[in-house]
Amino acid sequence: MTNLELGPIGVALGPADGEAFLAAMAELEELRYSTIWLSGGQLANLEQVAAVVRATRRVPVGTGIISVSRFGTDAVAAAYAELEATDPGRFIVGLGGARGAKPLRIMAGYLDQLDSAQSGVPAGRRVLAALGPRMLDLARDRAAGALPVLVTPDYTAQARSALGGESTLIIQQLVLLETDTQRARQIARQPLGFLGRVPAYAANFRRMGFADDEIAHLSDRLVDALVAWGDVDAVAARIFAHRQAGADQVALSVLSAGPPDSLPVDQWRQLASALLP
Repeated sequence: MTNLELGPIGVALGPADGEAFLAAMAELEELRYSTIWLSGGQLANLEQVAAVVRATRRVPVGTGIISVSRFGTDAVAAAYAELEATDPGRFIVGLGGARGAKPLRIMAGYLDQLDSAQSGVPAGRRVLAALGPRMLDLARDRAAGALPVLVTPDYTAQARSALGGESTLIIQQLVLLETDTQRARQIARQPLGFLGRVPAYAANFRRMGFADDEIAHLSDRLVDALVAWGDVDAVAARIFAHRQAGADQVALSVLSAGPPDSLPVDQWRQLASALLP
């Protein structure tokens, strides 16, 4: 599969409605982030993706991810076709969230439906939220690549080996500009406490070498491995490690201690000033 040309550093965040949010998306483009990824867990409807595309001019906008258990293939194909007609090449369809006893079969069936649709989503314009080896194989064979989250640079190297050189590997990295160790770990544990209870993530933590007790209690070692916290230099070092391990892009998911609905605009600006040419 042809490698997507997405640039080295993107941003991942939850979608929202309103002019302030869309103005922030336009600023992300002006700051030279190379992709905007909209988290699927908070995606209310696919029009939110289209709104971000329309609020920006050139930057690719991806879903990280559209849950296949919530959005049918007809709706996804229609949204893709609409944006291809008005803003060709801007929408990257990230898919994941297959639930049940056989998630691999569910995802493969979903891709079958997309492929058979009269106006579907080409394999070269979709990525999968793959973590385990079999889902990585599916991402290699039936999509443009993979979009893992909550992983280490060692995992990135293994994923690159599994995908081969022709697939795109985007790593979503949680980052936190906080130099106080206790405070940083306290803030980082909030999203990890929720995500660590998702069976697919917990299973991948074990594959990466973390014990059940570390996962259950969100040990310091686990937190430090999954969240890049510290000053800008510390965050840059983690990005560099993922890139050296084979990531085509690192998408920054910025954590903060602010209200849940606030946007980390100041942090985006600091990181862009230090990391982007």
